[in-house]
Amino acid sequence: MCGRYAATANPDELVEAYEVVLDATGERSRSLLKSPQSPPPGEPDHNMAPTKQAPVVLTRAPREGGSDGGSPGADAVRQLRLLTWGLVPSWAKDPAIGNRMTNARAETVLEKPAFARAALRRRCLVPITGWYEWQASPVALDSRGKPRKQPFFISRHDDTPLALAGLYEFWKDPAAPGEDPLSWVVSFTIITTAAEPGLDRIHDRQPVALEPEAWADWLDPALTDETDVRSLLDASHVPGRFQAWAVSTAVNSSRSNGARLMEPIDREQLVGAVDPVTGEVVGT
Repeated sequence: MCGRYAATANPDELVEAYEVVLDATGERSRSLLKSPQSPPPGEPDHNMAPTKQAPVVLTRAPREGGSDGGSPGADAVRQLRLLTWGLVPSWAKDPAIGNRMTNARAETVLEKPAFARAALRRRCLVPITGWYEWQASPVALDSRGKPRKQPFFISRHDDTPLALAGLYEFWKDPAAPGEDPLSWVVSFTIITTAAEPGLDRIHDRQPVALEPEAWADWLDPALTDETDVRSLLDASHVPGRFQAWAVSTAVNSSRSNGARLMEPIDREQLVGAVDPVTGEVVGT
């Protein structure tokens, strides 16, 4: 799964790194948060959590007003937008369903009703610095007698921008006027797959990360063949791109933020954690 990540770049940096044509982060859509987002949407966030609005790259005709589509006949362009993490299907009766749809499994994404249509027509890239995952200790227990969980931060070991495969969807509040942009929830989910060797010592799942040469095809709204979409997902399995290190349990709280969350902790602070490279249990 992918339940938290760091998105530390500002919109100008994302526009350059992901070859964005239109920066639409200034356009608003409805937030599902009860309190103001912190940090505000579009600002660097070292602890991106579900229901927050996050930067997402997609290719679509620029939209007018609050509608979910672009002008008829307008050319599709690569855009940077702020979308809510947790996909809300267009047919949902309650947008709270998005809380259960932060991830979509690559193995079934083309079959599940909540994701299948978006997988063929509304694909996106989720730009991140890296993601957090929690490793259940094989030897150490917490205060409740359950396996102690050690958070890790995972990122690319090179300078290639990290783009996760995602899907996006539009949901309109039936009680709100269509011309009001805040009547629309524009949301996304992150696709996950089986973890590669090494990372599987942290968790059995990892997000699907697409190489830059696959971005244009993944974003192309004209690519609607299931076989082609499946091929792009299959081609994303490129072991050896990532590095991982243990971080402070401060990241456990979604209210925590700042660059310190990504910093490695000393081995002496580990209790029953498994080294993802060697498989050694540290701190027994």
